Amino acid sequence: MNAARDAAVFGRVAVLMGGRAAEREISLRSGAAVLAALQRQGVDAAGIDTGRAGGAAILRELMAGGFDRAFVVLHGRGGEDGVIQGALETIGLPYTGSGVLASALSMDKLRSKQLWQGVGLPTPPFAAVRDKSSLEKAMARVGLPAIVKPVHEGSSLGMSRVTAPGELLAAWRAARALDDEVLLERWVTGREYTVAVLGAEALPPIRIETPRGFYDYAAKYEADDTRFHCPCGLPGEEEGALRTLALDAFRALGCRGWGRVDLICDEQGRPWLIEVNTVPGMTDHSLVPRAARAAGMDFDELVWRILEQSLEQGPEQNLEQNGGQAMSGEGPTS
Repeated sequence: MNAARDAAVFGRVAVLMGGRAAEREISLRSGAAVLAALQRQGVDAAGIDTGRAGGAAILRELMAGGFDRAFVVLHGRGGEDGVIQGALETIGLPYTGSGVLASALSMDKLRSKQLWQGVGLPTPPFAAVRDKSSLEKAMARVGLPAIVKPVHEGSSLGMSRVTAPGELLAAWRAARALDDEVLLERWVTGREYTVAVLGAEALPPIRIETPRGFYDYAAKYEADDTRFHCPCGLPGEEEGALRTLALDAFRALGCRGWGRVDLICDEQGRPWLIEVNTVPGMTDHSLVPRAARAAGMDFDELVWRILEQSLEQGPEQNLEQNGGQAMSGEGPTS
């Protein structure tokens, strides 16, 4: 696509932030950073906290405000699960990032893993835990150690590592408190990586190092001892393969625009897909901006390029451009 040179081409932009999900405060910080970056570059942008009113009121505000497009910076439920995307579709307002189906699939850890498995992409063994009675069956299938996750939460909320059978019930209850559906996934010992995707490009991978059991909420937002390595330290060929796998995973779910793919490489160096974030954090300390800096792109340019993609990618084009391969069963190769 042709790069936008004039901020006027975007028209009036609504930066949607906040929401009512558990990640509200992070979304407000991300939204404020995006809004400031747009305004510094002359874009006619205004912030809208979608958590202040109901969905119908937000749509009325968008229609009455003369907005031409939306920059979605809503994390978690209501923002990454296709809900806001569907609402924007109904009023014909172009928006950044993935469409309805891709957002819903990516937010759903169980179904995204089922899809990856179906097209031959590597993801750790897993089992759905519908209720207390299915815990032992799931554990027998997956094995220990394992990690227990709510299916529809982000930012590692409600996640617990389980190393012994006696820990499983408490971990399930912690996840179940946030979600009716719970996922039990085999624990992979190795190095954690994240790969930001911008358009058709995978940005330099980041290796995440934390002294905690895993990269949980505290390690992401509270701890000061989490380390981020970019360059990630992999040899060139292995780094290239990781980028290709991230793009395959992103496209298999029908994602578009931008996002972040989380992976773990086990002790034998084999990569395993964990999840895709379709609206990652966007403060100047977040992972996608870090990867962009490593690629020679400052925060303002990153925000511009994300918004730029909304000009030519209309609503739901992800189904036509990217999703057809996955839905037809002709999945990418890793």
